[in-house]
Amino acid sequence: MNFVEELRWRGMLHDIMPGTEELFTKELCSVYLGIDPTADSLHIGHLVGIMMLSHLQRCGHRPIALLGGATGMIGDPSGKSMERNLLDEDTLKHNQNCIKKQLSKFLDFDGNSQNSAVLVNNYDWMSKFSFLDFIRDVGKHLTVNYMMAKDSVKKRFNGEGDGMSFTEFSYQLVQGYDFLHLYKEAGCKVQMGGSDQWGNITTGTELIRRILNKEAYALTCPLITKADGGKFGKTEKGNIWLDSARTSPYAFYQFWLNCSDDDSKRYIRIFTHFTKEDIENMESKHNAEPHLRILQKALAKDLTIRVHSVEDYEAAVNASEILFGKGTAENLAALSEEMFLSVFEGVPQFEIPASILDETCGIVDFLAKHTQVFESNGEARRMLKDNGVSINKEKVKEEKVISNEDLLNKKYILVQKGKKNYYIVKIKA
Repeated sequence: MNFVEELRWRGMLHDIMPGTEELFTKELCSVYLGIDPTADSLHIGHLVGIMMLSHLQRCGHRPIALLGGATGMIGDPSGKSMERNLLDEDTLKHNQNCIKKQLSKFLDFDGNSQNSAVLVNNYDWMSKFSFLDFIRDVGKHLTVNYMMAKDSVKKRFNGEGDGMSFTEFSYQLVQGYDFLHLYKEAGCKVQMGGSDQWGNITTGTELIRRILNKEAYALTCPLITKADGGKFGKTEKGNIWLDSARTSPYAFYQFWLNCSDDDSKRYIRIFTHFTKEDIENMESKHNAEPHLRILQKALAKDLTIRVHSVEDYEAAVNASEILFGKGTAENLAALSEEMFLSVFEGVPQFEIPASILDETCGIVDFLAKHTQVFESNGEARRMLKDNGVSINKEKVKEEKVISNEDLLNKKYILVQKGKKNYYIVKIKA
């Protein structure tokens, strides 16, 4: 497959240096992309770059994922208006180990072929430099005028934020040296990144030209935004992470399922391996019956399985049915505690002592006296009579007695009042 053409039809090509596309058609290329290791998990904002590497490998070329152990200690000024907190070596090492596990779900590091993915850490070579060696061997090759002309620098000097320290000003030199090092040591002739990285990437091609008298190449992808102009991957609660401890598989699945039609048409091209024909067929069906959300479901399924597992995907679908569809008591009982709490996050909760269930606890007292789901016994009785109350997804009447047999995960009871009002009752031992 033609890699550049693959990026082009998927809407993943922004800038490309002359000669880059021709290089890909002539030889197996080693290509690197930098990943910021300032957290112990990637989030979906990283997925664009990771998918570029994934598409690259599928097209027969060799992806090099560079974890910025050294640059992570400095802080990239691109797109930032403030200095970033610097991380210590132990924290960065922990973050890198976690990130490699996540990358392995998208890239093949274990194959014996020429295009097996490679993971490198720029701390391994940058830590060996003394300050004097670096400014003598690298810094002298670029003028301050050249470095000041970069957009990421100009913006900060023109009043955005609190200016820029020498540490951040030097960032493009360090990233440029990464490219030079990988060119020499790994035959890497191309660097990729987001469009905001163009200045840093071209600093690398310039260093290679000046020091080695060789040509290097670059391409970038556009920064992904939502159709309404909002920032991709951000919710009211922050980033959507790939680590299930930070963002549950259910919340991850729901993010993609809830994409708008316009966004899902772009995202399914960028974040999956579906072919152009597959996607056009899905779009045709989706346009005919948009209420079925065919694109969103395909996108959510593909990514949830890839990032988490088939089991997590099936549990997320099951959980969605419980909240929005026709989920049964059996579906509810099958949820793990983590999934249960994720599905009903934000639902009002009441806590009652376990001793209440050791006695005979009628449904009216349970709803109005012990939990205040209803303000009065009379209101509870009226709703029960009208078939408007469910315990753990099963309709109940006034003769219902609450007992330990009603507990989910040995500690919860789910109350539903009417169609949309849910409450969790937690039994305190």
